[in-house]
Amino acid sequence: MTKRALVSGGAGFIGSHVADRLLAEGYEVEILDNLSSGRRENVPAGAKLHHLDIGSDEAAEVVRKGRFDVLCHLAAQIDVRKSVTDPAADARINIVGSLNLLEAVRAGGHATRVVFSSTGGAIYGDFVPIPSVEDMPKDPESPYGIAKFSVELYLAYYARVHKLDTVALRYSNVYGPRQDPHGEAGVVAIFCKRVINGEALTVYGDGLQTRDYVFAGDVARANLAAATRPLPPARQVDVRAFNIGTGRETSVLELAATLQRAAGTTVPVNHTPARAGELPRSAVSNAKAVRELGWKPEVNLEDGLRMTHEYFLKREGGSAS
Repeated sequence: MTKRALVSGGAGFIGSHVADRLLAEGYEVEILDNLSSGRRENVPAGAKLHHLDIGSDEAAEVVRKGRFDVLCHLAAQIDVRKSVTDPAADARINIVGSLNLLEAVRAGGHATRVVFSSTGGAIYGDFVPIPSVEDMPKDPESPYGIAKFSVELYLAYYARVHKLDTVALRYSNVYGPRQDPHGEAGVVAIFCKRVINGEALTVYGDGLQTRDYVFAGDVARANLAAATRPLPPARQVDVRAFNIGTGRETSVLELAATLQRAAGTTVPVNHTPARAGELPRSAVSNAKAVRELGWKPEVNLEDGLRMTHEYFLKREGGSAS
């Protein structure tokens, strides 16, 4: 019997890559997306789109009646800055919307594995060693990070009390084709646009702040592994949480240099004052995902940046919006 998958946010940057991967593995794929930031053209051929908000009764009905083998839940408000200016709106989407889907899974009574897209960059905070590991203390410093960790706590609750089959993937900074310029990893899309247009790259502060950049195709493979791998029972929040990253720190200056090398061109790099409150360093250990999911990143940064640059060059002629 053909397995069925539902991808919330499947018209978005990461979600569309996940949908592609599931289709390639022979799944019947359906997508929930309100197209507020996702694009209809990102929906892969062969997938069925439900143009719905994850907080709606109609979306809950799709989940409840769909008898899906896996729900990859990627739909979210992803802008940390928006979460700071309007934390209530962030919570309505990222917490209440997620609960709407979890309640629908519970009510549907089907053995659906829920794979939730969480965050590694925003969940651990400033005061843990780098690279961060899953059982380190959580100290999110934005409403976005708080909301993502809240949903992880709900996943553990639903696993213990209602026996739902739940997994959380804590992404580092995801980049790749179809990326939009929002969020911290959005710097790759912004830099690609500027390189293509021959414009200077803007770097905040000294450019030595680091992030852990992981390619979208590798993240899609992680979702597949999380959807299919036998896992121990989710007794508490960190048992079924997995960091998905490279474990390698890359500074903004190194990112700029690597992209220009991959693109075969050179543009100026201009410095502007540092942004208040920006994390100086961020990277996550992927040792647990390697060990328990059988997953590891396959695309190195230079190759990934080359593919991302070529995508924007071919598709939008320099527009990364």
